Formats: sequence, structure tokens, C-alpha cells
Amino acid sequence: MLELRNRKVAERIVNQIKALHINLKIMHVCGTHQDTIVRYGLDHLLKTCGVEVIQGPGCPVCVTTPLEIQQAIALAENGVTIATFGDMVRVPAGDTSLEKVRAEGGDVRIVYSIDDARAIAETKEVVFLGVGFETTAPSTAVTVLDEPDNFSVLSFHRYIPPALDALLEMGEIKIDAILCPGHVSTIIGALPYVPLAEKYGIPHVIAGFEPLDVLMAVYMMAKQVQEGRHEVENEYVRCVNTEGNVKAQKVIGEVFEPADASWRGFPPIPQSKMAMRKKYAAYDAAEIYEDVLEGIEELPEPKGCRCGDVLRGVIYPQQCPLFGRVCTPSNPVGPCMVSIEGACNIEYRYKND
Repeated sequence: MLELRNRKVAERIVNQIKALHINLKIMHVCGTHQDTIVRYGLDHLLKTCGVEVIQGPGCPVCVTTPLEIQQAIALAENGVTIATFGDMVRVPAGDTSLEKVRAEGGDVRIVYSIDDARAIAETKEVVFLGVGFETTAPSTAVTVLDEPDNFSVLSFHRYIPPALDALLEMGEIKIDAILCPGHVSTIIGALPYVPLAEKYGIPHVIAGFEPLDVLMAVYMMAKQVQEGRHEVENEYVRCVNTEGNVKAQKVIGEVFEPADASWRGFPPIPQSKMAMRKKYAAYDAAEIYEDVLEGIEELPEPKGCRCGDVLRGVIYPQQCPLFGRVCTPSNPVGPCMVSIEGACNIEYRYKND
């Protein structure tokens, strides 16, 4: 790991990027990449090379819509035991949240893995909130395939490639290259990015999460642009291969099927959500508790919150009028300040201005 934080090597890569004399705007879609970039000051460093790096919709908690949060809250308010990862409990929906419902007596459990949720199901009915991209979906799928008793999933899982397609199609901002997410790519491999690189004519490079990973990936993208190429390249060769984890892809495909869905800050994105297949309806909380969930009207985004714009890369976190004033990690207004993978939370924690 220390070799991937070597200052002298970093300086050599930065000098190579500068030598290309090229201006780039790069988007990534991974909260862990954002943490690395801001923690180690790579955003400022890369600006000296003419490279601007922005975060897109790479935080699973952040892209979960208000309606989905409301659905989870409705279940908890109706006596259903909810099991979820910690960040989800603090995401506001109007004047409430899962955290507030728990304080009022609702049975909301914070778990560290889906196995913890299964342990709860040994004694009572539990709904697990399936949050995350292709990285976390396999564990949800494997659990469903095991057919546990007293267990169901409210799926908020999403596919990354359709979101990238939608983002690039919208054309709100000029993006010269995509820094592809390392975790997701360990599952899906490099192939799903090829149609995007060809359709939009921009480089896609998969990167790991250490500072040198990111810098090397930026150099690879800059080199492609300079040479007029738009290929999918893999910097993260120690963990990612071309085909990805075929076994994980198979279990995802067995349990889930693509469905159209909104992402926070986006219009509906075709085929971007992992919906439970009908054959597994017995484990689909949306089917089991349909009477509780139907008719819920989605609440508007909190007044003044620009989390949606942050997720589309339209603004930086500090450009939101609430950032660091009304909205802080201890008093979050939007999910981008709640989640440790959210751009606002990361920016605030490292006081990057």
C-alpha cells in the first residue's frame, strides 16, 4: 500500500500529465474515489495539470430517492422490522427519517452485513434494505437464493452503466473522460463500458483507490485524449479483469431484472434499477407489503438543497447555499452530507476549499 502512496512516483506521474499540455474535465462515479481525491489533495494537484475532476452519481445512499426513503419509513411506522446499513437511517424525508422513527419506538436495526439481517430473521420477520450498485447486489442475491425464512428485501439496488449513459446523454456539462469505479468493475468487468466509450467518443479508465491509482488513471485518460483515442483501459489490473466476476453476475441476473427508475436528481433512467424477479416475489418486500407502500406521494427535495445538482456534477458541494452553514454532518439536510461516500460529507470532513 505504501508503494501506492509514493510521493516521488506521484510527482513523476504529475509531470507526465503536465507534459501533455491538455485541459480535461473528468467525472468519476465512486464515493471511495472521491475520498481519495479530496483526502490527498489530488483535486488541487490535478488542477495544476489542467485537469478538473468532479464526482457524479457514485454514492448509493445519495441516489436513493425520497420516495424510496419514504417507503422504508412507512414500513417501520407500520411495525415492520427494518435492517439497513447505518447511513440510510439518517437520510431525511420531510421532517422525519428512519432514525427518528427508531427514536419513537420503531424497530429499525443498523446492520454491518446482510448476514446480520438474516440473524434477526431467525426470531422475527425482517425487511432488508438492498442499497448499493453491482458491488453489494451479489450478497443480496445469494441470500435470496438461499430462501431464508422471515426475510424479504426492499430493493434499491442499481446498475451503474445505465446511469453513465443517461448522464452523458443529458449533456449538461462537458465531460472529456470517465474514471470508472473500481469496486463495481470487479463485478461487471470492463466490457459494459465499451459501448459508452464508442457512443460518446470519450475514454473510460478503471482505477483503484490509492493516490497513485487515480493519478495513473488520469494520465491514461489524458494520453488517450491527446492521441485521439476513446478506449476502455484498466489501471486496476490487480483486481479487475475484462469479463469481471461472472459468478456474481450470474446470481444478480438470477434474482434481479432491470427496470426503469428515478435516481435522486435525475429523470427516470431506463433499465437502471434491480427489481426482484416475479419468481422471487416471496422475498420481495414491495410485493409483500404492497398495501402499505401503495399511494405514497413522493416528497419534494428539501428547500435549498442542491444534492441532485452535485450528483449530476453540475456544481461542487461548496456551491450549495446550505453547505457548511445549515447542512453539516451533524445536521444533514440532504443525503450527500449524510453518507460517508457523499461528496458533501467528504468535502466537509477534509475541509477542502
